[in-house]
Amino acid sequence: MAAGYRDGVAQLSYDVVDVFCDRPYAGNPLAVVHAASDLSRPQLQAIAREFNLSETTFPAPRDAGSYDVRIFTPSYEIPFAGHPTVGTAWLLSRRGELGAGAVVQHCGAGEVGVAVTAEGAELTAQPRYVTDPADGSALAAGVGLAADDVVGGSRVASCGLGWTFLRVAPAAVARSGPAASLEVPEVGADPMGGLCVYAVESEPAPGADRALAVHSRVFCPEHGIVEDPATGSAAVALGLVLVADGTASADGTTDYVISQGAEAGRPSTLRAGVDVVDGAAVRVRVGGGVSHVASGSIAVPPG
Repeated sequence: MAAGYRDGVAQLSYDVVDVFCDRPYAGNPLAVVHAASDLSRPQLQAIAREFNLSETTFPAPRDAGSYDVRIFTPSYEIPFAGHPTVGTAWLLSRRGELGAGAVVQHCGAGEVGVAVTAEGAELTAQPRYVTDPADGSALAAGVGLAADDVVGGSRVASCGLGWTFLRVAPAAVARSGPAASLEVPEVGADPMGGLCVYAVESEPAPGADRALAVHSRVFCPEHGIVEDPATGSAAVALGLVLVADGTASADGTTDYVISQGAEAGRPSTLRAGVDVVDGAAVRVRVGGGVSHVASGSIAVPPG
């Protein structure tokens, strides 16, 4: 609901949550601004720029089981993103504007199913594309790694937002670092998010029966995000890559747990899985915990 007026200026209420974590001040922060459906795109963009987080969402509940949402980075609107989906659904349920259990998000990429619990949420995404492997030595150099750190080259994949994936040896992930710029390939119709540097560990994830353990870092310098601490859209797209390179099972479900964000001071855990039929990924999911951090009001920008 709207927050009214302050000093003659209309206000909107907002919340800030941390996503893919079990406590505040970890995971990936998200601003959720309420009752903003009447604002123009420039006004929404101005609010997102003011928060200056990797994403800000503007939801509009339809009923107890569905809602519309628009998702903005500080620079532009995007059709889909992972931690904004998980965090927004959980927050709307916490506010009583959305029920718990299975709900549907309507966003620029279409309908996204979300399962909401008291602790967090899990989204289900549909595969869109994954490319054949390409030489990853230039990408490796861009994040301070050597060509012999690369394992199997690079791929681009998308479940609504495209990501470039560079698989490296386990010890190399922590040695990678933010770059001033990165030349990531433009593939397909989906907008591109950036580069995910990742490694698959030899041992299963702690506390997860037979789940693959993945360590990743995500860099988006072209979009003003030096390092993203928890990236759900990259997590689901990674499922397509794991299938394509034979790391995931060729049939059935492969679970994987991603550790991300520790190097950025915001440790995050993303629990994901990919369903495969006859060698092709048919469905990917990712979820995690959400913690509420702040509430307040923000002035409506001039129209």
